[in-house]
Amino acid sequence: MERDLRSNIIGVTQTLLVTNGTSFIIRHMLKLNKNELASQRGSVNIIELNVLQLEILKNQQDQEVKFLSTSITQSRVVQTKYVEAKECLNMLNKNKGKELFIPLTSSTYVPGKLHDVAQVLIDVATGYYVEKTAEDAKDFFKKIDFLNRQMEKIQPALQQKHAMKQVVMKIMSQKIQQLTALGATQTTAKA
Repeated sequence: MERDLRSNIIGVTQTLLVTNGTSFIIRHMLKLNKNELASQRGSVNIIELNVLQLEILKNQQDQEVKFLSTSITQSRVVQTKYVEAKECLNMLNKNKGKELFIPLTSSTYVPGKLHDVAQVLIDVATGYYVEKTAEDAKDFFKKIDFLNRQMEKIQPALQQKHAMKQVVMKIMSQKIQQLTALGATQTTAKA
């Protein structure tokens, strides 16, 4: 059983230890010097780690999964805002001269008329606005494509981190079962 598990984990282990943060934690957990690390090419077989070291590695994987999940969520929120703004920008010329309600707060509006559709203000970040022509503003919203590419890069990394976490948890579980069985055997032998 352990041999089958080991053959499945070796590939994941090599990927698992690519992250500098992960290598850094394992380096300190095992207290290896630089020469020993160089001879091992920066990788440690996670099967050889004890339960405490595996717990530390699992906690780090939890943090990385949480960080990547938060990044994807925030990117989706920004992407939605950009898509809505782009759609509104495309409708500006159709609504020139029409009456509309202008939001003062999230629940207070005043009537108004749309006169100038050539210039717009764009919220670029945290309350900073930039005045642009409507055409330049359309170019600004090409960031939607950039966000899509970033999310496409983050999603596989998130899946990989989640898979690594599952492997670490499986090995931890097996080690705990082995320790429990060993303790039971020793208790039986003493009796």
